[in-house]
Amino acid sequence: MAVLGPIDAWINCAGNGVYGRLEDVSEQEFRRVTDVTYHGTVNGTRVALSHMRKRGRGGIVNVCSAIAFHGLPLMSSYAGAKAAVRSFGQAIRGELRLERSAVRISTVFPPAVNTPFFSHALSHMGWPARPARPVYQPEVVALGIWQAMASGRAEITITGTVVTFSLATRLAPGLMGWCVAQMGFERQLTRDSGACALQEMTLFEPSQRVFTVHGPFGRRARGWSVQLWLDRGLNAVANLLRRR
Repeated sequence: MAVLGPIDAWINCAGNGVYGRLEDVSEQEFRRVTDVTYHGTVNGTRVALSHMRKRGRGGIVNVCSAIAFHGLPLMSSYAGAKAAVRSFGQAIRGELRLERSAVRISTVFPPAVNTPFFSHALSHMGWPARPARPVYQPEVVALGIWQAMASGRAEITITGTVVTFSLATRLAPGLMGWCVAQMGFERQLTRDSGACALQEMTLFEPSQRVFTVHGPFGRRARGWSVQLWLDRGLNAVANLLRRR
């Protein structure tokens, strides 16, 4: 703070994962995912608010996941933690509103992203984990985070895939549950030799290698989002109308 000045923007993006049936995931592993993914967001928000409340300004973005709308098989610990992240953001947003605080807190919901998350995730399934298609590049999520910070909106779904997934879980939850079950286990696992070579599970210890922001699943990953482009345009029009 002495060099950069007061905190104006804070992003909570901590997360780790375990892939496996509930009976195969130990209590210690389940707790570790919850501590990092959920409590990491809680504690990060607590620190940010301790600085922002004093000044009455600032923005916080909590990176959630589309999995918060409907959990996926093999990801019970991660799905539960991300669902908690969403509800936590809603609760804190309500507190700030009651305080008439100008501090803003937003939650973003990315799709499956080509990051090293899957190389670091612990798998009890015999093969490393992979993102469920369609997969997007991390730059798309970065743009969504920027739009959330700039607009201060309560929640932003990143990509049309997440918008559709969210609507389907609300309008036809039974059908959505059936569709998710049809995905099975195999579509969340990879036998790709390149991905297997990068496997370094870091649930309880840090990585010994330097990874880039991209994972090994970039061949079919999308680097754009029409939904974010439309969202940005509509937000610009709304701002222009408010000024008139």
